[in-house]
Amino acid sequence: MKATDMYIIMKGIKLYAFHGVMEQERKIGANFIIDIKIKTDFSKAAISDSLEETISYADIFNDIRKEMEIPSQLLENVCQRICNRLFLSYSTIEYINIRLFKENPPMNSNSDTVGVEMNYER
Repeated sequence: MKATDMYIIMKGIKLYAFHGVMEQERKIGANFIIDIKIKTDFSKAAISDSLEETISYADIFNDIRKEMEIPSQLLENVCQRICNRLFLSYSTIEYINIRLFKENPPMNSNSDTVGVEMNYER
């Protein structure tokens, strides 16, 4: 048996942050939701049951949290920074799909969230 594709997936990461085009958004802040899918080879961890053979979910979360703490006007910029940090921190990452949503956007619409989705590969 051989695994061909392996992904670490984290869905529904909720963080409060200060992103937005309007100054008020960067002062008041909002709730954000992040989904991330990371392609990496963790076949050794699957056999050894050792965290050292894969990437810790907690480490990924901490990297995401650190980038979310830096205010940006655009969600596109936040996603770019998160992926840059992850690629620099973990040499085994091959591909990242990231989705970032802002809850209750201030645009007089009847929508729960607005957001962006981006794909990156090394």
